[in-house]
Amino acid sequence: MRRRMYYLLPDTGSARRTMDDLLLLRIEERHIHFIARPGVSMDGLHEANVLQTSDLVHGAKLGAVTGAFAGCVAGAAVVWYFVMAPAYEIATVLGMALFGALFGAWVASMVGSSVPNSRLRQFEAQLAQGRILLMVDVPEHKVEEIKERLGRSHPEATDGGLEPNIPAFP
Repeated sequence: MRRRMYYLLPDTGSARRTMDDLLLLRIEERHIHFIARPGVSMDGLHEANVLQTSDLVHGAKLGAVTGAFAGCVAGAAVVWYFVMAPAYEIATVLGMALFGALFGAWVASMVGSSVPNSRLRQFEAQLAQGRILLMVDVPEHKVEEIKERLGRSHPEATDGGLEPNIPAFP
């Protein structure tokens, strides 16, 4: 299980030094993400992608659940209103639920990819002022070690908190 840690850094030089320290702490580059306002040079930094900057993952989860429920209801309506062999009733409901879940996840993820990540809303003002947001995904057992190390070697970094759970794939 990984935890996402947030830090606000004053400039790109500090961000590069922080990234170097995290790499020395054996945090892989794919678990380090930086976000800055448009126009800030992110050379040498691992920039966050659409999975971290949008609500795509949250939208896909919500769409899958909603679609599965709607598919179940639609499958039950088909079974209720149309005469079919008993062997096909369960398959119809489950098939419609699966189709609904897949379709709902697809549609909601398309919408979610165009919506800014709601978890990052608290950092918008600092990003607009030119600060850089660091999101680092660390194993649960290394959280305190990394927090202590970054606090000691980067006093300019502002601790932005800890997210209890992160999605498995971003």
